[in-house]
Amino acid sequence: MSEAAARPAAAASTSAVGAEDRFELLLSLEPLLREWLPRQRWFAGKGRPVTGFTLDSVTELLPRAALLHLLLRAHQPPADEEGPGECYQLLIGTAELLPGYIGSAAIGPITRGPLAGRTAYEALQDPRQASVLLERLRIPGALGALRFHRGPHGHVPRGLIPRPLRAEQSNSSVVYGDRLIAKFFRRVVPGTNPDLELPLALAREGSERVPAPVAWFETGHTDNGTETTTLGVLQPYLKGAADGWDLALDHLGKREEFAAEARELGRATAEVHRALAHALPTVTYTRAQTEQLTAAMTRRLETTAQQVPALLPYVPALRTSFDALRDLAADGHTWQAQRVHGDLHLGQCLREPDGTWQLIDFEGEPSRPLAERRLPHPPHRDIAGMLRSFDYAARSHRPWRPDWSMSCRAAYCTGYAEVTGRDPRADPVLLRAYETDKAIYEALYEARHRPDWLPVPMAALSGLAEEAHR
Repeated sequence: MSEAAARPAAAASTSAVGAEDRFELLLSLEPLLREWLPRQRWFAGKGRPVTGFTLDSVTELLPRAALLHLLLRAHQPPADEEGPGECYQLLIGTAELLPGYIGSAAIGPITRGPLAGRTAYEALQDPRQASVLLERLRIPGALGALRFHRGPHGHVPRGLIPRPLRAEQSNSSVVYGDRLIAKFFRRVVPGTNPDLELPLALAREGSERVPAPVAWFETGHTDNGTETTTLGVLQPYLKGAADGWDLALDHLGKREEFAAEARELGRATAEVHRALAHALPTVTYTRAQTEQLTAAMTRRLETTAQQVPALLPYVPALRTSFDALRDLAADGHTWQAQRVHGDLHLGQCLREPDGTWQLIDFEGEPSRPLAERRLPHPPHRDIAGMLRSFDYAARSHRPWRPDWSMSCRAAYCTGYAEVTGRDPRADPVLLRAYETDKAIYEALYEARHRPDWLPVPMAALSGLAEEAHR
């Protein structure tokens, strides 16, 4: 990397570390990050070489660079030859001697610059450093480029023991004393993350179906016109709650029905949708909006088919699902649209010991632009996501249990109708279009990240294509 590429941009955020120090820091970390960053589950540019980095900001959370907060842009041609590159949030610790219990968190030894002789490591894996982040969230205010906020819901006690979650995901999370959980967004873009925006709106509505944010932190300044960027959220940890996906697989393994749980989950989804519609503006999808929606769905189908060749034979039939929705709009049909979860599936739902369902992770599909994730949609988008999730669970079981999936799908829609007064199945064209679009998204995701799982969405797409011919 050239020194010119390493220097921070002139418009970079003000930080607690000077520009020259940032320049030297980046030069010293660059060879380590070039190897380490692409290996992370949350790195979006897999398969393309990293040609350089730019630091947007560096903030010392502990002195002498013992704990550094970085907003780092990775440059990867050809996609961003002219653009700024993807921005990632890193929390890096440095130490002369890395304790054995966090050896797996090592990024590598620093061989040049002011930190030469020290080892850089992923600090969220170190309970001592994770405690520093919690302490900062206890105290509202500014530190370098960062702004820490406290909400009116709950409080942040001292001395909670951190426990990093090891599950691979698009972000990183730390549980504190089985009372709070912090989500640390890895790939960040300007704007308020829906995982903060929507739970705050639901908390104002008094919703008991979503944990209310206790604290959060961001970067940017609203007073000078710069858009803020959400970096992390602290929420209550639902101790003893069962993950919906694990719960469903457990029922499948025991050959037990899941319809009662699915029905209650349908009710919970409907309650959240109703609260969101009351808390935030709604719109009407007329012909113009529906044509934009179906055009976007058709583009995703065609683009995905170029990247997932197994999808190519089904493209003509699947396209008819979107054409049918467009034709309905041309005949004068309209639909109410609102803010929705955006990526609803069993893994985004937790059942508490008393049987109450909670919905979490309102970030939306991380691979889609933030502006797109914040668009209003008919509630059928979330419903389709959950219906696909029941199918995923059933197909992961051997032998495949289509009857189990169908009973869950029916029960979920019944529960939803009990709250809203309208069964989602009463609008089959809209529901099929969203379910087709979701399965296309799944096919691309699996082809990129979990090829062994690709047959699951492909089986669904085959069935949807066959249904279109009937």
